[in-house]
Amino acid sequence: MSLFRLFRVSRQLQTVRATRLLSGKAEDMARQVPTSGSADDADFYVCSCFFTNNFYLKDYNVHVVYRDDTQFGTEYKEIMKKYGCRTDKQWDQVLSQAKSELKRRQNLFQQSLERSRQIRTQYRPLHPQVYTLQESFFVPEFLELVELSRKSDTTPEDVLKFVTSCPDDRVYEFPVFTKQFCQQFMAEITHFEDSDLPKGRPNTMNNYGILLNELGFDEGFITPLRTDYLRPICRILYPDWGGDALDSHKAFVVKYKLGEDLDLSYHYDNAEVTLNVSLGKEFEEGSLYFGSMRQVVQPQPSYSEHKHRPTYGLLHRGQHKHGAMPIDEGERYNLIIWMRSSKVRNKLCPMCDQKPTLVQTVGFGDGFTRETKTVDVCCAS
Repeated sequence: MSLFRLFRVSRQLQTVRATRLLSGKAEDMARQVPTSGSADDADFYVCSCFFTNNFYLKDYNVHVVYRDDTQFGTEYKEIMKKYGCRTDKQWDQVLSQAKSELKRRQNLFQQSLERSRQIRTQYRPLHPQVYTLQESFFVPEFLELVELSRKSDTTPEDVLKFVTSCPDDRVYEFPVFTKQFCQQFMAEITHFEDSDLPKGRPNTMNNYGILLNELGFDEGFITPLRTDYLRPICRILYPDWGGDALDSHKAFVVKYKLGEDLDLSYHYDNAEVTLNVSLGKEFEEGSLYFGSMRQVVQPQPSYSEHKHRPTYGLLHRGQHKHGAMPIDEGERYNLIIWMRSSKVRNKLCPMCDQKPTLVQTVGFGDGFTRETKTVDVCCAS
């Protein structure tokens, strides 16, 4: 399917933003989130807008803000008619979806902790070795790229010789893993999917997939992958997006298959930099397409297409709007790593465009940290 045809027959994702400050009610609900240990020597937080903003209504392919019934009706009842929500019954269903999403988010962190504990005690891995990162998992070309990026005198021009990129869009492709590792990793994910254990899904846009922190991949695999291998590359390619200070992440696997999820709507990621690795299996079509950065308004949007090849990764800015075209046949697994820099997002939350209101949570949260003021002892004495 061509990009031109895809966008003629598909409704483009619309995001309607509200600019009013978050209500005290939402903040009170947010404080009920349980706390836990942190990682990367810092306590991490979510912004309180997590409990109000960017609720996805799948039936209408639109993101909304929900604080309470009154605000929601005032801001969206007329707007939603443009998307086909015209009857009272349809509006009641939309309202129910928004409330359901709020409840899901309020319970998300506690339920994730409970799933993690249950998986840790009851799950028996098929391939235990894939939970600990090893250099044998990587192809030699990737290790050469990393080694080059670790050198202090390496320039972007040096790195660009090792990657494939399209002019001006700053989307980079390069081989990452061996085919053998991808097969074992997918087999492990499939083995877990086939179990009776509970599974947390990556987000409301993906109905199929696995949160890798719940399965136990964070400490031994994803964290060293981010800090030791990906951060040196991002330091060179994305210095303006905290590339040298990516201190947290969210990692998950998504699956596309006929009869399940076929594609992914146009969106941007809650990340500074994203790595998207195609693991396999056999599939046709399903290219990624990229538009503009989320801050750019285009009267006539234009898109660039990037074909996904197994074992290869696409590295891009998280706020670069993109989507996945439908696969025509087969099945595809992708490893997604949203890398976040508290140095960047502490100044402005990418989901509400406000100075973040911090709510403590578990693990990496959404990558925000509480900044502490330092005092010059010499000046103060």
